[in-house]
Amino acid sequence: MATISAHAPITPRADRDAYSISDLSAEFDVTPRALRFYEDEGLIAPERRGTQRIYSHRDRARLAWILRGKRVGFSLGEIREMIDLYDLGDGRQAQRELTVERCRQRIATLCDQKRDIDAAIAELTDFISLVEASAEPAKA
Repeated sequence: MATISAHAPITPRADRDAYSISDLSAEFDVTPRALRFYEDEGLIAPERRGTQRIYSHRDRARLAWILRGKRVGFSLGEIREMIDLYDLGDGRQAQRELTVERCRQRIATLCDQKRDIDAAIAELTDFISLVEASAEPAKA
């Protein structure tokens, strides 16, 4: 199963008009339960034919956004805010601006976390050295 990376654009599929839950589950390596959850959250809106869900190109593109956003640490609320701006009718200008702003904020947060992690690793390494140096020789 192919997972779409966070930086890869979603390639339109001209060969398909619709997708089943199993199609999208396999393509994006997610469970049908995850797709139903995103539907319950209002992030995707498949057409219903009886009990069958029929996903559109729009649902597929929104799912790609959702999964990319989750991989880099955005909340579902933040993801919703970004993908809902697609429909403003402004040529996606507001969506692009908000997405870039949110991504820059996320990068800053991750850089802060990385510095904290690096400092913790250095402190633990020093502590290990201290503990090992103070160990008493074993008595025979």
